[in-house]
Amino acid sequence: MSQINTSLSHSSIDLVIFDCDGVLIDSEILSKRVLLKMLDDLGVSISDNYFDSYFLGQSFKSVTERVLIDYSVQLTEQFRANYLEALLQVFAEELVPTDGLKEMLSQLNITNCVATSSSPQRVKFALKTIGLTDYFAERVTTSSEVKNGKPAPDIFLHAASKFAVDPENCLVIEDSQAGIQGALAANMQVVKYAGASHLKDKGLLDVDVENNVATIFDWQQLFELIPSLNSTKPIAS
Repeated sequence: MSQINTSLSHSSIDLVIFDCDGVLIDSEILSKRVLLKMLDDLGVSISDNYFDSYFLGQSFKSVTERVLIDYSVQLTEQFRANYLEALLQVFAEELVPTDGLKEMLSQLNITNCVATSSSPQRVKFALKTIGLTDYFAERVTTSSEVKNGKPAPDIFLHAASKFAVDPENCLVIEDSQAGIQGALAANMQVVKYAGASHLKDKGLLDVDVENNVATIFDWQQLFELIPSLNSTKPIAS
């Protein structure tokens, strides 16, 4: 597997915006397992492809709207609370950071933050579980802070505004098509991270090639793609 040969903008990068699920944390396979089981209990049987197409990278609000449209089933607030409780229990037992994440963060020399569709409670728990609460501190933006979730650009523009950085000087690291679309709509530079369990065996996707979005499969490839982000010595080719 190799990264797409893409041309990123020549604009300098002053802010790196990380998605959380599937980027910082290897969580998407856990979320899928829990949600699909709970939906199946309601008589809503969905495929892996459906999950990837309509749920990956989306807020729970978007998931609720999609299930209502396609299955005429209303996911209640109690369902949401039960899902979060079940998911956080699984996170406590099984959640890990993506491979090489902490080494990459220790070498990163650019201001960075998180912009996630997850709820504040969920992302707070996730970052604590993998030991990154202190690292990101208050540099976290969630979909609860904006009107429109991904694939709208709102969350990325809001995150950039907190640091007074122009969109073209932001680099977004995403795993989902919804996130990638939102970052492109925000006029930001984008790299797709496909090193988490739910993507690492899928290779390059046609949609990313068409959109000229670079794909990396491990964190050191980020520094190979954009050497200026690395505070340590250059990586040998």
